[in-house]
Amino acid sequence: MANIKSAKKRILVIETKTARNKSIKSAVKTAVKKFEAAVKAGDKELAKKELVNATSAIDKAASKGVYHKNTASRKISRMNVALNKLA
Repeated sequence: MANIKSAKKRILVIETKTARNKSIKSAVKTAVKKFEAAVKAGDKELAKKELVNATSAIDKAASKGVYHKNTASRKISRMNVALNKLA
């Protein structure tokens, strides 16, 4: 356990940030799973709607620094490819 005041504060701040990041990542995973379920079911209209939601969630996560911008771009690109293959 840390004895120095600044180190104690860092521990608290890191716990707060970890909880926030975990929540955001969980929301992104849920959105992506909904999209993948729609693709697997072959429902193009639902997949389009879920793609918009998932893309929004991923972009927000990237803007907050939870995901690197290239990671976000890669995830979105792969989802677009999956949707286009559905046609």
